[in-house]
Amino acid sequence: MRKVGIIGLGAMGAPMARNLARAGLLQGIWNRTFDKARELAQALEVPAAATPVELARQCDVIMLCVSADRDLLEVVDALADGLQPGSVVVDHSTVGVDTARRAAEQVAGCGGEFLDAPVSGGVEGARAGTLAIMAGGSETALNKARPALEAIGGLIQHMGPVGSGQATKAVNQILCAGINQAVTEALAFGQSQGLNLDRVIEVVSRGAAGNWFLEKRGPTMIRNTFHPGFKLALHHKDLQICRQMAEQADVNLPLTARTIADYERLMAEGHGDEDISALFRLKQ
Repeated sequence: MRKVGIIGLGAMGAPMARNLARAGLLQGIWNRTFDKARELAQALEVPAAATPVELARQCDVIMLCVSADRDLLEVVDALADGLQPGSVVVDHSTVGVDTARRAAEQVAGCGGEFLDAPVSGGVEGARAGTLAIMAGGSETALNKARPALEAIGGLIQHMGPVGSGQATKAVNQILCAGINQAVTEALAFGQSQGLNLDRVIEVVSRGAAGNWFLEKRGPTMIRNTFHPGFKLALHHKDLQICRQMAEQADVNLPLTARTIADYERLMAEGHGDEDISALFRLKQ
């Protein structure tokens, strides 16, 4: 049985760790804020490693769930001295394709293998263990990590070599931007027509326009409640990555550009830590 460690215990990483523990796979955890790691470690009855190196020495699969490109490269660098030959580093962060490839080179230099395996499904999916996982890397690395991935995900899709997972996640994030724009605009329009928006959401969700975001975030946004399932500032960061990739490919993303601008306005007003459904604030 694989020994799995996880680094990064935020809104997504902590429930992922719980599901790994439930599957009997979790060997240890590490978090930059050690108090958070120690508290969760006590609850899950696993060790809280003092350093990433210590965790790497104990595990043959190390899963990462951090926020940004620089964070990923720093953590991979910190793991280097502890990585065992044949170990697999699985990154669930959303970063640039080039960053994923740089991380893969670092891990390979230590005798390990790397998967870029971003996820979709939000906090709800992380808690339920039903995340959609889009993996880039070798089949060998994927098979080694599969038991751990099955503990946190409902769908594991191999997309191709390293970087393919992040490219697929970029597609996902662009779609999320468009869905957010459409749902918030439509519900604001319904509000202007004096409709009962709870009834609108219920009936529209059963038809051709139904979608996850409308069902899960519609009822909260119409009450001006924006507790983060996916932080607006993080989606803004992801869309900037998408825009950079599009520029390199000479592809135009006007809706992405509009969403970036809207998010920047909301962030300037202090709403960056709210859910992306806070876009509704600009539509009313």
